[in-house]
Amino acid sequence: MAELADAMPALEISTDDLQKWGALWRGVTNPETGQSKPSQCFDRQQSVNFAAFIDMAFAQSLAQMLGGVPIKRPASNSLIPPEPDCVEVGSVRIIGGIRPQNFDVAYRPDGPRVVFDSKTLNDIKSVGKNWQNMINDLATEAATIHTRFPYAVVAFIVVIPKPALASKQEADIIRTLERLGARRDILDQTHLAEVLSLVLWDPETGQIDSSVPPLPSPLRIEKLPDMLYPHYVSRYKGLPPHS
Repeated sequence: MAELADAMPALEISTDDLQKWGALWRGVTNPETGQSKPSQCFDRQQSVNFAAFIDMAFAQSLAQMLGGVPIKRPASNSLIPPEPDCVEVGSVRIIGGIRPQNFDVAYRPDGPRVVFDSKTLNDIKSVGKNWQNMINDLATEAATIHTRFPYAVVAFIVVIPKPALASKQEADIIRTLERLGARRDILDQTHLAEVLSLVLWDPETGQIDSSVPPLPSPLRIEKLPDMLYPHYVSRYKGLPPHS
């Protein structure tokens, strides 16, 4: 059995990857296809694939926290992991209390203990039309897990290019996400998440904005490990499959 680590490592979100995706977002010609597109947006396929490296960064950090367990791809629509003790990254199917739901990362040795989704809004139009719908999706995903698995730790990262966000939208999104990421106890409301982070990134440099959210905010990405780890320890430390 793996030994639970003393902490969850920081997420290593690649600046190089963000910068490469930023070139596509800004409308630079795709070197693989030779095609260009309108600037300051992703096409449909790019939007689907964009956050995969962020999902992997979360999976790697979680796997190290759990004692170096392997990272595996889930079998299509399988309700059990491919190995008894592993972190899955891909489309992880979980039957919740409201509906079946696919998550980007999960740890489910005996049912879901940790589930994670990345959510992206990728251009001005998407932010304006869809940010409130995204909030509804986050709340429903948290509720569908917690109504059936109240001890599960639910984590989200919301990722938005900085130029796509107006200042009023930024303030509204921060306030709303802070309220939504406030589940501290298994008796708290089911639609809340234990951990929620907001990443604003510069498509030109690939840098994550270091000033937003503000320093006291629980949404800052560097706070994610220190927020997730105590939840997991209080609910599962000393229980199998940990030594």
